[in-house]
Amino acid sequence: MEFLSEHHLTGLVIGICTFLIIGMFHPVVIKSEYYWGTKCWWFFLLLGIGGIIASVYVDNILIASLLGVFAFSSFWSIKEIFEQEERVRKGWFPKNPKRKYKF
Repeated sequence: MEFLSEHHLTGLVIGICTFLIIGMFHPVVIKSEYYWGTKCWWFFLLLGIGGIIASVYVDNILIASLLGVFAFSSFWSIKEIFEQEERVRKGWFPKNPKRKYKF
């Protein structure tokens, strides 16, 4: 961590990790909707709340920042899970043949 501070790389690392965290959530939302539908939105809520709590209790600014990004990416995924259902309804993504759909 001292290396990052000495060379003023903390912001760069936070930016790169933010990009990776957000990118990680896209396939997770798609797969979650495919297998469980919108019923799994509460899981993302719990992840977000856990991320916020962890972020508040961590002293390291890099880790706290990344936990905050993770938390709010989890909250954003709640919205995305319902939008993914709409994308499946429109035929943009495949339906899971083992699941019943409302539409």
